[in-house]
Parts: sequence; structure tokens; C-alpha cells
Amino acid sequence: MDFAPTEEQAAAQGLAARIFADLSTPERLAVAGTGTDAELWKELCAAGLTASVEETGLLGLVLLLEEQGRTTAQVPFAVSCLYGLLAVAGHGTGEQRERLLPALRDGTAVATGAFPARGGIRAGNPDPDDAGRLSGSVPYVPWLRDADLVLVPDRERRLWIVRTAGPGVLTEPVETTAPWSAARLVLDGAPGERLGGAGAYEAVLAAGRTAFAGLQAGVCAGSLARAVAHANTREQFGRPLSTKQGVLLRAADAHMDTEAIRVTAYEAAWRHDAGLPCGPQALTAAWWASEAGKRVVHTGQHLHGGTGADLDHPVHRHFLWGRQLDAYLGSGGEVLQELGESLVKEETE
Repeated sequence: MDFAPTEEQAAAQGLAARIFADLSTPERLAVAGTGTDAELWKELCAAGLTASVEETGLLGLVLLLEEQGRTTAQVPFAVSCLYGLLAVAGHGTGEQRERLLPALRDGTAVATGAFPARGGIRAGNPDPDDAGRLSGSVPYVPWLRDADLVLVPDRERRLWIVRTAGPGVLTEPVETTAPWSAARLVLDGAPGERLGGAGAYEAVLAAGRTAFAGLQAGVCAGSLARAVAHANTREQFGRPLSTKQGVLLRAADAHMDTEAIRVTAYEAAWRHDAGLPCGPQALTAAWWASEAGKRVVHTGQHLHGGTGADLDHPVHRHFLWGRQLDAYLGSGGEVLQELGESLVKEETE
């Protein structure tokens, strides 16, 4: 087991870190509001970072999402690469890959996913000619306002590609904790295109939990870095806050939590790319991202003292993203129950 990035992965991560640091500044984020930074998205795609994910794999995507999380950059990088590029490349037919991947690689098309399946979408009816017609609703889908394609699981956990501009598709903007250009998805007999077969939903969900754990690792690292910088410069009774034992212990715990999120995400991604079973590892990463992630972003707020209560302070964005990620694709309790059930099933079999 080797988590050391390849030369290609390291180069892509370094480039991403530079672009995010240069363009995802607090000032630009304030201007973007709850929407996407279109200029940043174009820059990332022009640099070939979206297309690189096909070569660098899920671990490469995790590394790139860490850099996005550090700056809470508002671009649909995670969802388009995960529910579009990797899903089609891994589960699409030859014709689907040839038709859909070029636009996803260069960012001229954006994909997202209505995950996890909550039973809100039904497909077809007794008429086999209508098997690809989807109806139902999903209360919130991240970056749906930007998407051209949305990957939708139905009640039977079959995957369907739906065009957001197609007939029978309605999207209604909603505001969530994190500014992710989210919207409610309503389908009324919308045509859907099947993607993959048995097991495709579980594979995409496991990859999603791994990828978003990587994003959470970056969010936590960015929050902690801001807290450490504040504690080193803020003085209380003539001494920096960083010299207080309570502050040191709190920061140390947050660092260990962040590293736990990162290493479990790396393990799950490495196993995915190596073609090994990774379901339990993805659930483990998701649990750490939820339980440890919320602790870290609360620490970031707390160590800023009264400054952390300022809704316009950059650290508050990390708090909002951390709390959104803490429950996305399943809360800590949900994924822990799922992990326990999967381990019992594995032991029984």
C-alpha cells in the first residue's frame, strides 16, 4: 500500500494549488455569492485539470479536491469529475464515452449527481417503451444550477443520465449551508439514458464518499491553517494565544482529526484505483469526514474567538462547508450503521 503520489498526480496537485491560491481569494468569493466562479472554472479546465482525472484516477481527484477545500473555491470540480468524467469512463458504453467525455474533459459540459438515492425517483411503468421516463423529485442537488447533465439513481438504484435542459426537467434554486449553486430537481416523465449495470450505483457512491472526504480534508486543513495563523499573531495578556496550553491541545487534536480524514480517503482511493474492494474503506473515510470534520471546523471557529463569530470572516466559510460535508452522502451515524451492516454481511458470507 503506497499513498505517495505519482509524478503526474503531484504535478496536477501543485498546479491546482497555485490556481486555487491565486484566484480563489476571499474577495472573489464574496463577489461570487452563492454561485460558481465562472472565470476560475475556465482556468482550471484550460489548465487540463479536469481532463487529468482520467489519468490520475480517484486518488488524483482526492488530491485536487484537497486543494479546492483549502480555499473553499466555488467551482463544480468534484461533481463534474465524479458524476460525469469518472462515472462515464468507468461505467459507460463505448458510444457513451465517445459522445460524452470530450465535453466533460474540457469543461464545456458540467455534470452533477442526485446522490445518495433516497427513493424519490421512479423510472418507467409497466409499458417497456416508457422504461426510460423518470418522475419524482430530489430536494437538493449540489451545483445543479451549473449542470448540463445530472446522474440520477432511481428507487431500484439504477443510474440514469438526464439532461437538465430536456423535457420534463425542472430545477428550482435552493440555498444550503454551503454556497454550492444547489437546486431542487423535479422530473415529470423526463427521458433518461441508462448508465452501467448492476453495482454501478454502489461503485459511484463509494467513489463519491471518498472524493468528498478528500474535499473535507482540504476544508479542515484550510480552517486549521487560518486558526494557527490567528493564534500566532493574536496576543492575550502580552503573550500570543498559541502559547496557551488549551489552544495548543485544541489545535493538535484538530490536526490529528484532519490527518485521519486524509489518510482514510487516500486508502479508499488507492484501493479503488488498484481495482480492490473499497466499500468499507469508503464508508470509513466518510465517517471520519463527518465526525472529525465537524470537530475541526468548530475548532477553527473557536480558536478565532470573537472574530470567528463574524459571518464575513474567511474562517466562517470553512465552517459552513465543513457542516455541509458532514452530512452529504450520509451523516456519521448513517454511514456507521451501513458499515456495520456490510461487515456483518461479509462475515456471514
